[in-house]
Amino acid sequence: MEFDASIRFSILEQTKDKVIGEMPIHQGIKNPYGVVHVGAILWFADICATILAFGTGHTTKGRRGFPLAINLNGNFAGNQSEGKFKAISTFVKRGKTIIIVRYTNRLQKQHPWKHEANTWIIPGG
Repeated sequence: MEFDASIRFSILEQTKDKVIGEMPIHQGIKNPYGVVHVGAILWFADICATILAFGTGHTTKGRRGFPLAINLNGNFAGNQSEGKFKAISTFVKRGKTIIIVRYTNRLQKQHPWKHEANTWIIPGG
């Protein structure tokens, strides 16, 4: 059995204190049950947190000083099978030796469910 998957996302807004991203839901990120795989959601959280930790400069492949995630955890209270996710990443703590970023993603559907994740990052050198 072979599978082929891909993840697409866009950064809609990036300031020194916040990153807003959007990830469309498509077949490439769904699990066999037809909803978004939780790994894709957590990956999206980590990418938005990493972009925030890098700062407002351009993010490029192979960039020096890559921030290393040392802990990543999430709470998921729902899922969806169509539409898009819109994520907001903000700092909880921005220190010299550790950065903590909170990611919140409200589901597109009109209900109170949301995803939250925290990433603990060692800033790159």
